[in-house]
Amino acid sequence: MTRPIWKGHITFGLVTIPVVVHSAEKQFDLHFRLLDSRNNARVRYERVNEETGEEVPWQDIVKGFEYEEGRYVLLNDADFEKVAIEVNKSVEIESFVNGKDIGYEYFDKPYYLVPDKKGEKVYVLLREVLRRSGKIGIAKVVIRTRQYLAALIPQGHVLVLELLRFHQEIRDVKELDVPEGNVKSYKISEKELTLAQQLVESMSTKWEPQRYHDDYRDALLKWIEKKSKSSRSRTSVPPVAKEEKTGSGKVVDIMSLLKKSVQKAQPSVRAKKRKSASPRKSRKAS
Repeated sequence: MTRPIWKGHITFGLVTIPVVVHSAEKQFDLHFRLLDSRNNARVRYERVNEETGEEVPWQDIVKGFEYEEGRYVLLNDADFEKVAIEVNKSVEIESFVNGKDIGYEYFDKPYYLVPDKKGEKVYVLLREVLRRSGKIGIAKVVIRTRQYLAALIPQGHVLVLELLRFHQEIRDVKELDVPEGNVKSYKISEKELTLAQQLVESMSTKWEPQRYHDDYRDALLKWIEKKSKSSRSRTSVPPVAKEEKTGSGKVVDIMSLLKKSVQKAQPSVRAKKRKSASPRKSRKAS
């Protein structure tokens, strides 16, 4: 079982649902230590007082907010808890909106909400109402000394608490150099559109998230294992394949690329469909 983040309540109107919050993520990051290349000794991070040059123990460290240059307000854990004491154990739904109205750029991090003791009935009630209405709940929640905007979304039998970014955290796309013209502005022909659509259709499959995994992590682990078996302290890195470059002044033949992509995608997609359609052989009982 996973360790809960905290126990609290979902509230909307006068309805209260006791819940337990669990992280929906699994971390598979590879952790590396910094070493001195001269003797492979560990390189440590030290908390050093910039005036005395002495190391500062953790118990003597506090957080400081610089409100003017060189002037700080000192805060400790008790200060953060005091501010958050009224809200840190509550997911208070402020409104209900259509889920499709929220842009992808707002979604940040998922958590699972599980009903606590005697909260199952109201939990199921909220879950089914959200599912039938097509709405999601918009709430505010405090997690680890920070307040987040969040969305309550029914997913199968569980309610997902998806942390959202506040509007001020989203960069305005007007700051970016994005092509705003239409197909006519860029002289995209109907044939190119048709071929591109064929390519998309030929590569379209059912969403099966278990098919996708971190290839880079797997390759890196294999390389680490290979290096660990070598007696040499240093090994050469395999050469990176040279990328085909297209000059900035050259016109890219989109039609040709699309045709090649469609031709390449169709056989592999048909093979995947045949493989998924073929019945699995039952294993004989030993």
